Amino acid sequence: MSLIKVSGTKLIDERGDEVVLRGAGLGGWMNMENFITGYPGCEFQIREALAQTIGSKKAEFFFDKFLEYFFTDADAQFFKSLGLNCIRLPFNYHHFEDDMNPRVLKESGFKHLDRVIDICAQHEIYTILDMHTAPGGQNTDWHSDHGGHIANFWNHKDFQDRAVWLWIELAKHYRGHKWIAGFNPLNEPTDPTHSRVVAFYDRIYRAIRAVDPHHTIFFDGNTFASDFSHFGDAHNNWENTAYSIHDYSVFGFPSSPQEYVGNEEQKRRLKRSYVKKREWMDQRGLCVWNGEWGPVYARRQYDGDATDLINETRYKVLRDQLGIYNEDHLSWSIWLYKDIGFQGMVYTSQDTAYMKMFSHFLAKKHRLAVDAWGYDDTAVRHIYQPLIDHINNEIPDRFKNLYPAPVWRLVDRITRLSRNILVSEFLVREWAEHFVGKDESELDNIAASFKFENCLKREGLNKALMDNAQAA
Repeated sequence: MSLIKVSGTKLIDERGDEVVLRGAGLGGWMNMENFITGYPGCEFQIREALAQTIGSKKAEFFFDKFLEYFFTDADAQFFKSLGLNCIRLPFNYHHFEDDMNPRVLKESGFKHLDRVIDICAQHEIYTILDMHTAPGGQNTDWHSDHGGHIANFWNHKDFQDRAVWLWIELAKHYRGHKWIAGFNPLNEPTDPTHSRVVAFYDRIYRAIRAVDPHHTIFFDGNTFASDFSHFGDAHNNWENTAYSIHDYSVFGFPSSPQEYVGNEEQKRRLKRSYVKKREWMDQRGLCVWNGEWGPVYARRQYDGDATDLINETRYKVLRDQLGIYNEDHLSWSIWLYKDIGFQGMVYTSQDTAYMKMFSHFLAKKHRLAVDAWGYDDTAVRHIYQPLIDHINNEIPDRFKNLYPAPVWRLVDRITRLSRNILVSEFLVREWAEHFVGKDESELDNIAASFKFENCLKREGLNKALMDNAQAA
């Protein structure tokens, strides 16, 4: 067993044999996300609200138990049984540093990260460490946990300084760990200048290499890991480095422009989007990793009798994407491993304490479309359409495409700010008040809803992943 490394377009082991990483992201765990675990808004908001509502001690108890139960040995056993070999571990910098006490390492941050890395190692599963949330917010979305739509990481050097400091601490801590496949220093940056991200990557590369010269580094493209067109020849300064795309297809979401049937034109569109994202790497003979991809799925409580038909269509998108990836021996990490039933390989049962407690609240969230990911705005579209029309009518076309366009269309920007930020803020305290009056035993039981034994398996998804791994 040795550290894997980049060799040309491939990842290899110490014998020089190719290693293809196939796995999933542990989203919603050390970087909580609203659609994954059912809260509104951002993680810092619900943590603050729960502490205010039931007290800091009980809130800390609940979140610690949640982290403990979310991934255990049983999860690793199941994951390995599918033939998968790598888990991307997204983490929030807040676990390691307080904003009011910057550059003071919270050793407690390593508690659960070490635990899961070690569990995975025992089952011969690689891990990739992913800073999903950086100080100031490295992108414009909710999963950067800054509560707004401005990625201030790119506007204030001190935020970047703190990220560098934290990666030095992480590199020291994990130096030489052979089941860590590498470090993913920044998830989905959105740098409007397209130059600061390259400068930061050069800086973080040198900082990590000064401490850990051996682990592979995985750099995301700019604009949500889709764009390397401004990277120029920066790669010449970076050894043992792979480049991460995120290859979500519109066909895998409720907003799909047409039903996916897998005809030749649709398959061409799938491949064209993928090829475009990796074009810069292919022109230079560089290693590509698909750090996120995958459809979302219908849920019977919301989609009724159409659920099975919708999901069969989504599985077809999934299988056709896998077919494209296999042609290139592409390493990938599907999004995601576990959630409350929208995208995960496993998901919390409706019979658990958490899902029973929040059943009405989750239905309300769905109706209000307050989560940005895979939303269905049917019930509220008429409310926001006048605002969309107003801006369309009043703003000249040449001023409408604000960055991060084209990934964010005009309508995406409007609904992100008005629905996913503003309306969500009013729901945060409502979420927290569900916990009022619960003692520690009850809080433990609620957190235990996320244990593997309390989850259901998304069989169609898991079978596709297992069949693909076995055929490799």
